[in-house]
Amino acid sequence: MSERTTLVAAARDTIARGSQSFAAASRLFAPKTRERAWLLYAWCRAADDMTDGQELGHGATADVPDPGTHGQLDALTWAALDSDAPVPLPFAALRQVARETAMPRRYIADHLAGFALDAADWRPASEDDLMRYCYYVAGSVGCMMAIVMGVAPDDDDTLDRACDLGLAFQLANIARDVVPDAKVGRCYLPAQWLATEGLSEENLIDLHHRPAVARLAARLVDSARPYRASARVGAARLPFRSRLAVLAADGIYGAIGEKVWALGEAAWDERVRVSSAGKLALLGQSALRGLTKPKPAPRTGLWIRPR
Repeated sequence: MSERTTLVAAARDTIARGSQSFAAASRLFAPKTRERAWLLYAWCRAADDMTDGQELGHGATADVPDPGTHGQLDALTWAALDSDAPVPLPFAALRQVARETAMPRRYIADHLAGFALDAADWRPASEDDLMRYCYYVAGSVGCMMAIVMGVAPDDDDTLDRACDLGLAFQLANIARDVVPDAKVGRCYLPAQWLATEGLSEENLIDLHHRPAVARLAARLVDSARPYRASARVGAARLPFRSRLAVLAADGIYGAIGEKVWALGEAAWDERVRVSSAGKLALLGQSALRGLTKPKPAPRTGLWIRPR
């Protein structure tokens, strides 16, 4: 068995256990693109777990992040990219996909910058701070995934729209996890937004303040919608199977955000998920959407990623 085959098999197992939503969408990719997506996911998942002290996205604690762990993450990432030295499997997976796709290093560096913010127990003061964080932790991944799908590194408009999908995903994630995050001492809501509702971070877990928390979560989901519309324009430029996978991911994560919006104060009674039947229906809708021309969606007024 070749080293690449071993890496792909391990990455496939990681995404199957770490994200059922991404695993479902990834099945729509052409084989080589799917394998590269898995390889990239393996590194992203490991980096997130190292930063949060968790396993496969679960088990985060309220402990203050260890800055030394981020230093180790940085060192292993650049060792993987700059040498042939042995590194743990997720970093070897990044090495493999970066070499196969000539991945621009700035997106990898930007993603690491997001983990550095988490390691520093950072908080956003403004909406611009929030969007910059969303870019680092998810928009940069959208750009990397676009490269994996064959988008040219100088195709800025398509990369912007790939970034937009990452931004939308992260806004939905934050909305879903507002209360669980607060329980472990984390908050990604801008301080200015909290002030408009007369809330502190500590209030986010109080049932008494749940109506205000629901309004802030709805604001996040409302903010995500134009980014999702923009991303569909970019998806239409992709090869057919990649287009379907992107639209499926948009459908699944979009449904999570919309469910949070619809549930209101009840959104945190249990973790919001999309059922297997729901995912299947969304896959069908994505297939139909992939056959039609998307509605025009100018990026006017949307947040602009760093160049």
